[in-house]
Amino acid sequence: MSTVAEPLRARRPPRRASVAGVLGEILITAGVVLLLYVVWQLWIGDVIYGAERNAQGAELSQQWEARADPPPPPVVADPETGEKAWEPPVMPEPGDGERFGVMHVPRWGEDYRMPVAGGVTRAGTLDPIGIGHYPNTEMPGQVGNFALAGHRTTFGKPFAEIASLRVGDAIVVETEDGWFTYRFRTLEYVRPDEVDVLLDVPQAPDVPADEAYITLTACSPRFSLAERIIAYGIFESFQPRAEGAPASLTEGAT
Repeated sequence: MSTVAEPLRARRPPRRASVAGVLGEILITAGVVLLLYVVWQLWIGDVIYGAERNAQGAELSQQWEARADPPPPPVVADPETGEKAWEPPVMPEPGDGERFGVMHVPRWGEDYRMPVAGGVTRAGTLDPIGIGHYPNTEMPGQVGNFALAGHRTTFGKPFAEIASLRVGDAIVVETEDGWFTYRFRTLEYVRPDEVDVLLDVPQAPDVPADEAYITLTACSPRFSLAERIIAYGIFESFQPRAEGAPASLTEGAT
């Protein structure tokens, strides 16, 4: 019985990738990488960075707590009301990136303990540490404007909830000497070049300061540099470390 051989099938030459196809694959890969980076930077990374910053703030508080209490400042009486209070100590202005405080905001949670350092550059303070102090503005408790900056997104976003503050909310800045309590008053939105918010009396260049203010600045809206959101507060009191933590630190959201 004879057999008939199957005819040989012609072999197709291998397909060559076109320039457009290669470019398309590169763009798809780049898009996926970019998407993963955005997810990391805006969500996963923020959670990790935020936890790290709060842990660093808690560690700084513990270091101060372990040291011998500094001598308390003198008690002074208000000339108008006669009410007595601790006189806030005068702190030297910190260098760029030098940690000098820990911010507590009860409305933002019991675990909110964000480090505060000198300078407002991204590389030196805002990205690696958290909250930055504007050079040449006042220090905590001093008459004039204690002005601070922080991110609303990325790198732990210390001021993410700045718009949630309500009148009377405590903003407490802990230092080695003790706790400075401010009370939130109002929010304002300004252009990025409106630096009058950093004056001794914010937005009032011709008015001499007779009170101690705190000013928190951040970008607005989120994910944009179009404006700045500004939170203002008024100094209420100082409590030395030897007296323990102030009631404002544990009062919770009001």
